[in-house]
Amino acid sequence: MGHWLERNIVEPGKLPLLLALASFVLTFVVTRVVTRLIRAGRGPFGNVSARGVHVHHVVPGVVLVVVGGFGAFSSRHGPGAGVCAILFGVGAGLVLDEFALILHLDDVYWTDQGRKSVEVVAITAALVGLLLAGFSPFGVNNVSAGELHERGFVIASIGANFLFSLLALSKGKARTALFGVIVPLIAVIGALRLARPGSPWARRFYGRRPRARARAGLRAYRHDRRWAGPGRRIQDWIGGRPDSQDTRVPQRQRQ
Repeated sequence: MGHWLERNIVEPGKLPLLLALASFVLTFVVTRVVTRLIRAGRGPFGNVSARGVHVHHVVPGVVLVVVGGFGAFSSRHGPGAGVCAILFGVGAGLVLDEFALILHLDDVYWTDQGRKSVEVVAITAALVGLLLAGFSPFGVNNVSAGELHERGFVIASIGANFLFSLLALSKGKARTALFGVIVPLIAVIGALRLARPGSPWARRFYGRRPRARARAGLRAYRHDRRWAGPGRRIQDWIGGRPDSQDTRVPQRQRQ
């Protein structure tokens, strides 16, 4: 493990990326735990207000992203780069935890719309993890011809898998395409199965195929009915159960 870490993380200069990813994930987990404790009225935590204005944690997140991002350009090597990477990861975790608030320009943290924040965080962590774990044909010293060939094969495989992900995206399967970038089998399955109704692929190739359109609609209905419940339970476990529409209030105790 130490040899792999040295050759594929330290030598190519990916240590700051590792620190940023670790701080990003840890910040999101800690933030969700704190907000759920505040929501339940437990623990010593509470909302932060300044002159009667509720300060969402996206505000310090933006500050940390700016400081960490600009600091990274001025400290590309040494301990400074690691510190800036941690600051950036913490800030990105705080910002993306309230991605839905930024998208909707409304306090939708504990609503169904707020689930977008959890999805964006999961996708971001997965993509950064892919960059971190991916092989780099450059920046690694003393690479043998055989190892260089293996690295080239891996990169070619990643490129082919990316094309499958684009095909799945054209079939209206955005989540399958995004997670398929990381797990090749998911991208292949998404690319081979029928497109969802209304997707660019369906409009282009199912226009004169009524049976294909009917099959696509039936499969999409069955898929949504089967997986909507488990997907919702997983999101509730990670991000917390959203408020019902009739109990939602303009300003909730949550962070």
